[in-house]
Parts: sequence; C-alpha cells; structure tokens
Amino acid sequence: QVQLVESGGGSVQAGGSLRLSCAASGYTYNMGWFRQAPGKEREGVAAMYTRSGLTFYVDSVKGRFTISQDVAKKTVYLQMNSLKPEDTAMYYCAANRDAGGWHQARYWKSWGQGIQVTVSS
Repeated sequence: QVQLVESGGGSVQAGGSLRLSCAASGYTYNMGWFRQAPGKEREGVAAMYTRSGLTFYVDSVKGRFTISQDVAKKTVYLQMNSLKPEDTAMYYCAANRDAGGWHQARYWKSWGQGIQVTVSS
C-alpha cells in the first residue's frame, strides 16, 4: 500500500492560484487528483502515468490546472490557476489504478487524507 501525503491547500480569492503537492512512499505507476464538494460525488480532476508523463484532465479544469511530477522526490503536483468558487472542495491524491477510467474513484488503490481548497468570490 502506497502512503500519500497532500499539502498546499488553503483559501484564495477567485482568479488566484494554489499548488497542491502529493508525496508518495512506495512505487506508483499512475497518480491522480480528485475532489469532493459537500453533497457531491468524488470527481476526477487530473491524472498522469508517472512513467510516460501522459496526462488527463476533466473538461472543467482544462487550461487552468496542470498536473506534473518530480520523479526524484516521488511527488505529484496540481497547479491550479484562475481558480473559481466552484473549485472549492476537499482535494484528494490517489495512486495506482489497474482498471476502469482514470476519473473513476473506485478503481484507485491508495488515497491521501485530503486537503481543503476554498475559493471565495
């Protein structure tokens, strides 16, 4: 089981930026970021294959969010720009998915504890 630790959340005004980090212990072959707002299902935000660097994004964040990695540090980042109030949610890092679509939370094996992102208008 891979241990994941997120950092970098917080509160920001609309239009601002935040960068989330997810440090992994153990082997990862793909990693993703999800978010969950109160009363809503967990939503896939972005994912990447750590070996190839191939990335995926949900339509609502394309052009605003970027997922990247530092292989040496075993850390994945989510750079979030032009934040909107609707981006407000608990954000979770996930690792290692063997099946299903990248946006489907139930197929990911390991999860971080979550970190809050709040965007005010």
